[in-house]
This record gives sequence, C-alpha cells and structure tokens, in this order.
Amino acid sequence: MTVEATPEVVNMAGASATKGRMVGDRQKTAQRLLRSTAERAYNPELDIDWDQPLADDKRWLPPHRQTMYGTKTWDAMSEDERDELGRHEAVAILSFGLYAEVGLSMMLMRAVLENPDLVDDHCRYALAEVGEETRHSTMFSRLVNKTGLEPYTYPKSLLKLVRLVGLVPLGPASYAGTLLIEEVLDRLQREASADESIQPHFRQLMKIHVLEEARHITYAREEMVRSMEAHGKVYNAIHRGAFAVMVFGVLPALVTPKVYRSTGIGMMRGLIESQLSPEYRKRAVFAGEPLLRFCYEAGFIKGRVSTRILIMSRSLPSDVVDEIKRSRKRSVAA
Repeated sequence: MTVEATPEVVNMAGASATKGRMVGDRQKTAQRLLRSTAERAYNPELDIDWDQPLADDKRWLPPHRQTMYGTKTWDAMSEDERDELGRHEAVAILSFGLYAEVGLSMMLMRAVLENPDLVDDHCRYALAEVGEETRHSTMFSRLVNKTGLEPYTYPKSLLKLVRLVGLVPLGPASYAGTLLIEEVLDRLQREASADESIQPHFRQLMKIHVLEEARHITYAREEMVRSMEAHGKVYNAIHRGAFAVMVFGVLPALVTPKVYRSTGIGMMRGLIESQLSPEYRKRAVFAGEPLLRFCYEAGFIKGRVSTRILIMSRSLPSDVVDEIKRSRKRSVAA
C-alpha cells in the first residue's frame, strides 16, 4: 500500500531497532545481518529502469525539504525555478552521498584489517556491507548522469585533508560519524520515497538505499556502543566532541552553496538565507532526530562542550535540549 508522504509521515518499516545501550552478541548480530543481506539484496543495475525517460511532471525533492523553502527568495521563485533548484540540490546530495559511501567503505576495510580474527562473521558482514556501499555509489553516480547535470565536487585541498582521517584510531566517533551520514540520508529518503510526486528513478533509488542501510545502521549503532564500553571517560569525551563538530558541519554540507550559483540565486545570498530561515531548524531536527535520540540514550551526548556545540547545530530535538539544561542545573545544584 502506498503511503502519502507529508511533512509528518515517515515510513519506519524495517528501520533499525537498536536502542540505547541494548546491543546483542557481536557474532550473532553479524550472522543475522548476513542472512538479511543474502535474502534482501538489490542490484541497482537491474532494479532501476535506467532506460526509462524522466517524468516531466515529477519533482526531485519535496518542497519543504529544499534549503530555500520558507525564505523570501523562495516566495519570489516560480514553480519551474523551484523544481530546477530541487534538481540541483538532489545532485548535490547524491554527490555528497557518493563521497560518503566511499569513505564509509574505507573505514569498513580498515575495521577488517585491524580485526585480529579476520575470518569471523563480523568481518564477513563488514565486507558484505562494503559490497552494498559500492553498489550504492554506482547507483548514485548513474542517477547524477540521468539528471543531465555535473556532480558537485569538493576542493582537492579538502579531500586531501579528509585522507588524514584514515590515520585516526577507530573509536566511538568513527561509528557515530558513519551513523550521522547513514541516518540523516535514511530519514530524508524514508519520507521522500513514499512521495508519488518525486521522480520514479529517485524514488526507486531511495527505496533500495533505505532497505539496505537499515542493516548498516544496526551494525554501526552496536559498534558505537561497544567502542564506548571498551574505552575510558577521557577517550569517550574526546570522541563526543569530535562527533559534535561533525554534526555541526555535516548537516549544512549536504547541499553545497554551489547550487545557488548554478541556479542564479548567488552563493552568499543562498547560504545566508537558507541558514537564517526558521525552516532550517525544522529540517535539521527532522533529519537528525533518530540518530541524536539514540546517541543521547546511549550516553554519547553529554559534557558541557560537546552539548553546547550540538545545541548550536540546531539539530537536537527540543525535549532533549530541555533535558540537557535540566541536567546542568541539577549538576550545579549538587
């Protein structure tokens, strides 16, 4: 049955059920995920009809999820201009996703190389996930080609800096950062994949991605908790701070300001208006809520510095912010 997508309706069927500090046995979880991978695997080359032309009457993104929604510039735009902006923003998100999938695959390969067991089910699932991430990358790149636009790339200097991340020891922030990318995209795609006004190619891509990412999210959530339990307070505090900085930077980075230049809005104007729009916090909370609630329940959101950064990111749900403030008051009173 097709569910009509609204700003309040998100299909959570098949989503990861891992909560707080509740994690299963590592090998049993890997075995379950391997079975699911074998039973519910997709091939984007076959499961998306790439020869089918794009639909002239379909949009690329839900309007309320576009970055300029709710601004004066948005109000002055025609429907065609809004649709064109949506096409460019979709390509920007796909380009970001392609970089992210490659980065996640590199981290998974590191986890395999650094695992002394090497041939256990946990390592086998990590390798199976790399295979799925690779298919996702090819799927993203094919859809970018289908739009007729060039991908939105990042400066070479930034990419060289990102390479240094490979020198950082794997820890809670590594898995939380993985979740940040996977869960934000998962949240947005669950909503949009049910929206019949979206381009059929994009909807099918999102359905495939959502179904397979649910396994990846379960894997990363459990590994984050295990990594927290394996390290001490100081180590975890450093990783909490690193994660907070990631949240602060990644959510705005999903759509590069280059899209505003490409659509005639202007980079600075588009960036400033989109960031100052009251709709920005709504989008940020919507995208990050499942992950940030999980991290809060798992004890990965605490500490004065990291929580202040997260509050500044405007992505924490209001009730979590209120609870953090109450905890601070109780701590001061004690």
